[in-house]
Amino acid sequence: MKFGTDQLNAIETALRESLIDMGVHSVCLIDMAGNIVLDLANGDVSHNVYSLAAVAANNFSAVSEMAKLLGQDEFSLLFHKGENESIHFDKVTEDFLLVTLFGKNIPLGYLRLKVTEAIGKIKNFLPDKI
Repeated sequence: MKFGTDQLNAIETALRESLIDMGVHSVCLIDMAGNIVLDLANGDVSHNVYSLAAVAANNFSAVSEMAKLLGQDEFSLLFHKGENESIHFDKVTEDFLLVTLFGKNIPLGYLRLKVTEAIGKIKNFLPDKI
């Protein structure tokens, strides 16, 4: 399924208001194959978003398999802390993942709250299945 302009605009607005405006460096909505649906940044990001999306999808898939080995259905979110920048992954639906890059000035708990808020807003604009 392709996204319409209205859908993408609504998703972009929700992500910008919930995450970019609070100070995250970058947020990407990707499918589970690593294809980028939407990419937003604060203008101060220099990473390769295509490589990041592909690796993020693979990382999430690998961790999901680890969860199954431990008898869990899944680990629905992941977090990797870096010295200056961290990454947070959250499963939006069966088909979509939200990847957020943020600095040490944003507390993880607050980020998780805002990501949950953003996901609640964008779920209405996502297809059930691609």
